[in-house]
Amino acid sequence: MKTQHNIFDVSVSSEIGVLEGVILHTPGLEIENMTPSNAERALYSDVLNLSVASMEYDQLRIVLESTTSVFQVKKLLEHVMHNSKVRSSLIERICRNENAMEILPELEGMAEKDLTRCLLEGILMKKDNLSRFLNNERYSLRPLHNFFFTRDMSVVINDWVLISRMANKIRTREALIMEAIFDYHPMFNVKTLSLQSAQLQLDQAHIEGGDVLVARDDLLIIGIGSRTTPEAIDILIDHFKTLKKPQNILVQELPYEPESFIHLDMVFTLLDVDTCMIFEPVIMQPNRFKTVLIRIDNGKVNIEEERNLLSALDKLGMPMNPVNCGGSSDPWIQEREQWHSGANFFAMAPGKLIGYRRNINTIEELDRKGFAIIDAADVVARKIDLSKYGKCVITIDGSELARGGGGCRCMTMPIRRQPLNW
Repeated sequence: MKTQHNIFDVSVSSEIGVLEGVILHTPGLEIENMTPSNAERALYSDVLNLSVASMEYDQLRIVLESTTSVFQVKKLLEHVMHNSKVRSSLIERICRNENAMEILPELEGMAEKDLTRCLLEGILMKKDNLSRFLNNERYSLRPLHNFFFTRDMSVVINDWVLISRMANKIRTREALIMEAIFDYHPMFNVKTLSLQSAQLQLDQAHIEGGDVLVARDDLLIIGIGSRTTPEAIDILIDHFKTLKKPQNILVQELPYEPESFIHLDMVFTLLDVDTCMIFEPVIMQPNRFKTVLIRIDNGKVNIEEERNLLSALDKLGMPMNPVNCGGSSDPWIQEREQWHSGANFFAMAPGKLIGYRRNINTIEELDRKGFAIIDAADVVARKIDLSKYGKCVITIDGSELARGGGGCRCMTMPIRRQPLNW
């Protein structure tokens, strides 16, 4: 295992290469600092039970710790906060963004561990003047209920990092924290492209990591919908135009409703070199949601519409065999399991997956496609040696975690994978 004081080379050129490093954020008290009245504002459809969610999350964490290097946001941020200049800049940006400048002196006086905890779990508003006494807000800095979905705030694309610009201002602090970690933690030596930066900031430019799939070193697949906009992809196009290597971006239009379609990885994930998981009603129905191919080569851009995502991938030399989320027989079952992140799988290596056990029909479909089904509890108890398995899916409990609106890909932010020879 790498220590946080060694340089950790950042490189992700696929969704499925053998995982060598991942950033997690184990859910903490910020999950409990939520009520039914603010759950919707926090982008949840319900209030989570922390004790149950923590037990489920531990299965994911322990499986990953048994196979790769795992880094926790809290530890990374705490280390960065030892840099006084970075610390001052970050907390000022956060306070200014959240109209909380009155707590800046309090934050500046905190020890690194306490400051990190407050930036994640929130700070109660002191009702020490009339306007704050009459204010219905409970927090000066709201808890970051969504931070355990580490996928969204940043994306490693080959050897650089894209810092997201979140669609909802309530999540901006998460992106600012990840930007500080990648820019200033001594473990990382990596270039970042931040859509938070002043020179790039456009009102309509939003992008989140759940919409960005690194298919190959020359191919991104990006969803556009309620969280990611064409204006953000235009910024990426301009970035790739400055590079010598040709780049392709496949853009998949997503429905704006229901909320289970917030990101591309809720309807499409890559499982193996030749296999993908799809929610068929969105990905395969013709003329419903557009698929667009953008080719960037030597500063020139060509854009054309494709029939669907799978035919476009085939055209680009990545033929895929689809596995249907929810199975193939009943649209009602497909819809139900997609709602609970049934298409949202995370690959630890080609054909080695983690997903929710609750999506029974999806798991059975993977079984029919030749994937061994392994209970995460057996991996945690060391009853299973994963190195002896080929194609497999490790199933974790997800009754509580799924209510947060995301799956195993949402909860993992890969920072290094072994390259693939396509």
